[in-house]
Amino acid sequence: MKTLSSLLLLLSFSTSAFAFNQAKLMDAWVSVVMIRGYTDNGSLAYGSGVIIGENEVVTNCHVLRKTKKPWVSQGEYSFSITSVKADTWKDLCLLTVFNLNRTPVPIGNSNDLIKGQELAGIGHSNGAPVPLTTGGYVISTYDMREGGRIILSSAKFRLGASGSGLFDMQGNLVGINTFKTTGYGSYYSVPAEWIHDVRKQPATNNFPIQGKALWEEDEDKKPFFLKIAIPKVKENWQELLGITASWVEQEANNTEAWFEFGYANEMLENYQLALDAYQTSISKDSNNSDALFRSGVIENLQGHNEEAILIHAALEKMNPARADELKELISMQ
Repeated sequence: MKTLSSLLLLLSFSTSAFAFNQAKLMDAWVSVVMIRGYTDNGSLAYGSGVIIGENEVVTNCHVLRKTKKPWVSQGEYSFSITSVKADTWKDLCLLTVFNLNRTPVPIGNSNDLIKGQELAGIGHSNGAPVPLTTGGYVISTYDMREGGRIILSSAKFRLGASGSGLFDMQGNLVGINTFKTTGYGSYYSVPAEWIHDVRKQPATNNFPIQGKALWEEDEDKKPFFLKIAIPKVKENWQELLGITASWVEQEANNTEAWFEFGYANEMLENYQLALDAYQTSISKDSNNSDALFRSGVIENLQGHNEEAILIHAALEKMNPARADELKELISMQ
């Protein structure tokens, strides 16, 4: 986790193929605020938020569940909240804040993200008085029927960073850091473009905010990308295979479904089934560098050196970091 001074150091060593805008990322850092409020037992609850419009702050609704009178703070300044618009299932709440007078950040689009793209998470992890920054990259994105894509990234966040911002290297807000798989370090952000829908909700000044979020659904109602999280981390490959088989059956055009089905088969040493699934995944999304990389791993494992070298050449154009990983594996044979 890094403060403002370390944000500059993080950027100076960035190896991303995507250009970064130092000034815009500084603006992003300044846009992050803290949400505070006292609970019924007198303890202080806290989370994070991002300034996204004139006197507007977006945060997670679950940040507002335990306090009847929350407020926004930034440094030594505090600001009262006059109203809220809520979509509890999407876990996004839009706060109207009195006399905030701060510059908002631009809202990006999760649909523009690709695997491996560098990101910066900025929030008040552990209740830090100033925003902390952590670098990461896009691991996967998951299409939602409501539009937009849930973002799985490697940009870590902790208690207090719910409602914080996930930014691209141009300082655009692409996601709101929302939940993680307990104990397993999978970090999920809801798409920033959902903010436009929340703006259409009715305003109220009633707190606390109650309602179940998408990630809190009963297991049978959860989207597939959440159903696979724990079996995958626990390396329960047979369970993963069963879930992903249902996933590809129900969402045959989903590149991530085919990738995860391929991964389950690969871990069970069903290599041809895995290669077929990875090929299908790539046919749905030609930028799916993970599927291409895993194909290269299997070809190399089976001694198909020429095929592995061809895959390496394709990866170099798509994801140089992944290409370097594969090259190291090939050279070890």
